[in-house]
Amino acid sequence: MGNKNKKDEQLEEFRTDDRGKKMTTNHGTKVSEDEFSLKAGERGTTLMEDFHFREKMTHFDHERIPERIVHARGFAAHGEFELYESMKEYTKAGFLQDPSVKTPVFVRFSTVAGNKGSAEAVRDARGFATKFYTEEGNYDLVGNNIPVFFIQDALKFPDLVHAVKPEPHNEMPQAASAHDTFWDFVANNQESAHMVMWTMSDRAIPRSFRMMEGFGVHTFRFVNDKGEAHFVKFHWKPVLGTHSLVWDEAQKINGKDPDFHRGDLYESIEAGDYPEYELGVQIIKENEEFSFDFDILDPTKLWPEEDVPVKIIGKMTLNRNVDNVFAETEQVAFHPGNVIPGIDFSNDPLLQGRLFSYTDTQLIRLGGPNFHELPINRPVCPFHNNQRDGYSRMTINKGPVSYHKNSLADNTPETAGEEEGGFTHYEEKVEGRKVRARSESFKDHFSQATLFWNSMSEAEKQHIIQAFSFELGKVEDPSVKQQVVDMYANVSLELAQGFAENIGCKVPESGGSDVTKSSPALSQENSPKKPDTRTVAVLLADGFNGSEVSFILTALKDQGAEPQIVSEKLGTIQATDGTELKADHTFLTGESVLFDSIYAVGGEQVSEQFYKDAMYFIKEAFSHCKAIGATHEGKKWIEEADISSAPGVVHGDDTTKFVNELIDAIAEHRHWAREL
Repeated sequence: MGNKNKKDEQLEEFRTDDRGKKMTTNHGTKVSEDEFSLKAGERGTTLMEDFHFREKMTHFDHERIPERIVHARGFAAHGEFELYESMKEYTKAGFLQDPSVKTPVFVRFSTVAGNKGSAEAVRDARGFATKFYTEEGNYDLVGNNIPVFFIQDALKFPDLVHAVKPEPHNEMPQAASAHDTFWDFVANNQESAHMVMWTMSDRAIPRSFRMMEGFGVHTFRFVNDKGEAHFVKFHWKPVLGTHSLVWDEAQKINGKDPDFHRGDLYESIEAGDYPEYELGVQIIKENEEFSFDFDILDPTKLWPEEDVPVKIIGKMTLNRNVDNVFAETEQVAFHPGNVIPGIDFSNDPLLQGRLFSYTDTQLIRLGGPNFHELPINRPVCPFHNNQRDGYSRMTINKGPVSYHKNSLADNTPETAGEEEGGFTHYEEKVEGRKVRARSESFKDHFSQATLFWNSMSEAEKQHIIQAFSFELGKVEDPSVKQQVVDMYANVSLELAQGFAENIGCKVPESGGSDVTKSSPALSQENSPKKPDTRTVAVLLADGFNGSEVSFILTALKDQGAEPQIVSEKLGTIQATDGTELKADHTFLTGESVLFDSIYAVGGEQVSEQFYKDAMYFIKEAFSHCKAIGATHEGKKWIEEADISSAPGVVHGDDTTKFVNELIDAIAEHRHWAREL
């Protein structure tokens, strides 16, 4: 990673390596025996005075803390953020002023619906939470991989989560929304229409955390040192582009490798292929708040990038894995209310509710008010106040004074004025009657759902229809299914008709939308496409052409791809010229769904079982629209499979031309023309 940043140096105090050390109790007493409890004779009762047994067992009994109600399944990494250009014109936030300053960050990715033990490649929104350890305090950008949300007001958040979680009478299904209560909620809370379009799209089954966009979701404010404010939305753009799995592939991955996403992130960082994300902001002037055909404070609406361009202002690099998942990933406490001078809130009613909910959640989950003192949550700057005591207090406050105002400590700690970096809330004029109501401008639930549909490629539209067909196909109540069909006829008649017949519902004959606007930025087909870090399964047997295969593997690596050899058994595979390569996987442990592409080679000593496994491997990868390259025996296999002329299938005798075409095919991610 290079030089340690300030957060790493701070964490060093808390790291420990027990190798080579003598065992002690938690209080430092050396332990002479850790196999047998203290007894009254060899066959006697265990004695109450066995303090080592009691401490060890008590700690074990309390090792588990309550998992997060949502976002329980998560994985995280450390990194740093580097600014491209000063944002002084818009904000006085210190970490957005000087491009020469690197800010430590901690990022946690997560699924929303499943419990801590659920699989990762499920259809779900993903959390994308970033903690910036700035010199002015911690700033938390707590977002998702989808720019909008299901509801408009935080009062309905418990209802949403109750509906999407396993149904209480049978605790099923886990980590899935394909059941009656969720879709009943959707049909009867139609503000969810836009978000559901995203969750039914490929965005909800990302290829990896490294190829997933992040969004702040809410509208925030930038405030500069003149007191001028701008509305702002935050975006994380993955340098590798935004790419997804296909549904059949995702379901199989969950059975073969339920840790697929965390494993991908961990191994990438360990290999030095550091995930990178560029930070972008959309900025709207205060006097332009009502200049759009949507309400900019509505969390079920996005700001189309064609209307409000995304300004790229910096890059985040994740370059170190955690040392301990519990101490860091599980105990990290994010909160959208953790802001610093220069970043403030808007009146988005969902955001306003989150400002209460997150603190309330951490109090029960982390056992009290001192969770900010845990190493992963501690700011890198000093903190001083009159808060005292509570569970797990680590700070040892000296002196008798713990109140404000005081004379015994010269009225310290004292408040800081705005000119000294003190946080001051933006002075927005607020007036009105106390009401339980919602702005009329929040009542358009379908136009941006239609915008999303209009923006999709033909392949993406088919995937959305298939997703609705699967999800609603699991719903048992006919009325709920029909309600959803009728609801989405307001979004797109083509969409509603596309899945209505598949689920046994009455096909709507009228409806649709007069919205013709689209946003090309919403289609993953327009995302950057690179071969970097793409895995290539090399199907190899004894008797291969050593010089040719070595040349192709080197060329793939030079372009950033990661070839891994799959064979009948682990061990050495020998070429006709004596070249030896080592198998990384067998067909049992290296299934096609775990790779991005295939290079089928074979060899002179291909067994009947190898042939059967290779053919299944190729056909499955082909059905998932992956790039396939073939030479030697591999060419025979693709001919037998009748796919040699299909899009994304590469073969030929000119080795240099072959490898260049294969790299291009791999970079494309998927070849959807096969489906269409």
